[in-house]
Amino acid sequence: MQSPIPRPKVGIVLSGGGSRGAYEAGIIHYLRTDLAKRLGRHVPIDIVSGTSVGAINAAFLASTMDDPDTQAEQLTTAWKSLRLEELIGLGAKDMYRATKMLLGGDPPTPSPGSFRYGGLLDTSGLERFVIRAIPWRGIDRSLRTRSLHAISVSATHVATGHTVVFLSSAEPVPREWSRDPFVRHRAARIGPRHVLASAAIPILFPTVKIGEEFFTDGGLRQNTPMSPAIRLGADRLLLISLRHVKPQPTVPAQPVEPRHPDDYPKPLFLAGKALNALMLDHTEYDLQRMQRINLILDAGIASFGDRFEQMMNHELVRLRGAPLRRLQAVHIRPSEDIGAIAADFVGSGRMRVSGLIAKKLVQRLAGGESRHESDLLSYLLFDGDFAAQLIDMGRRDAAKKADELAALFDVLVPAT
Repeated sequence: MQSPIPRPKVGIVLSGGGSRGAYEAGIIHYLRTDLAKRLGRHVPIDIVSGTSVGAINAAFLASTMDDPDTQAEQLTTAWKSLRLEELIGLGAKDMYRATKMLLGGDPPTPSPGSFRYGGLLDTSGLERFVIRAIPWRGIDRSLRTRSLHAISVSATHVATGHTVVFLSSAEPVPREWSRDPFVRHRAARIGPRHVLASAAIPILFPTVKIGEEFFTDGGLRQNTPMSPAIRLGADRLLLISLRHVKPQPTVPAQPVEPRHPDDYPKPLFLAGKALNALMLDHTEYDLQRMQRINLILDAGIASFGDRFEQMMNHELVRLRGAPLRRLQAVHIRPSEDIGAIAADFVGSGRMRVSGLIAKKLVQRLAGGESRHESDLLSYLLFDGDFAAQLIDMGRRDAAKKADELAALFDVLVPAT
């Protein structure tokens, strides 16, 4: 009697982007509500892979995987409860400290036992929120009960600039992880330090010490961590990006000369664009590469028969440490520019922030970029009402791909 074929494993890949991460919560909410109703069951999420704010959302998913009925509601409620000044220091003392560091001063000496160092902003409130909001013991429970197969979070090693993929898995991880000399994997009991290290926006947030090493934002080299999910065994992937891509015009656009001083790039505008460049999204390239591999496998089987894949992968495992596999993926990205939404949100006076200095700072950040987009601010706008807008957009964008998502999560019948 043949043993049953295991069902395909589904992975969800969560990108980095600071406060933009509320968009991911909206998509997760759609999966656990509308899509679950359509399918008549909760969708399986076997592997979660996250970077930066995606690591925070991934840890929350992993820790609550045994409670799919309330998981999404808990996540969106947490995002909607945020207040900027409760998470990031915006007082006079904080501004003096940041200015001093910008002028070349050293950051304050960390207190004994502290695992944070540097950073222009005091994010101790954000760290307390992450530690309090995620039931960390639930990750081990999810792995133990097999309601989760694996979780990975990516961070950047400060001394070398290499990506380190921290992972916890219900099964042993292959010793041969990647032959990329700039990527390493480390088995770990995923906890607050790993996640906060992954989410440490460079320069702005403090670096995080794990053991004797310092780490910063994983999005610098791996902002959409598709590769870890595949190496952990995902056969199907839901990829969520946090950057809107404008449709390419059919006719090349003519350069437009600035007509007003406000149209010229300002320093904070350039800082926002620089942060976008650091958090470069390779998802489209990775998807095209995945599709090419699928086509190669299909063409090989059509030309040489059913044993083509087995014979080729026997040699590939020897040469590169891993076989080629046929993968299925759905990609969702924002249908609107989140930077533009942030500019409109602050400009309309809907920002919930108390204190004269905090209000002036937020207004200065918004005014210092552009009248039409605030990329830098959109990474830092940890405000519940702003999060609610992004959650709603995430739900709408997921609904547009309802058929694709239903097919992706249709894994009850084993794949042939």
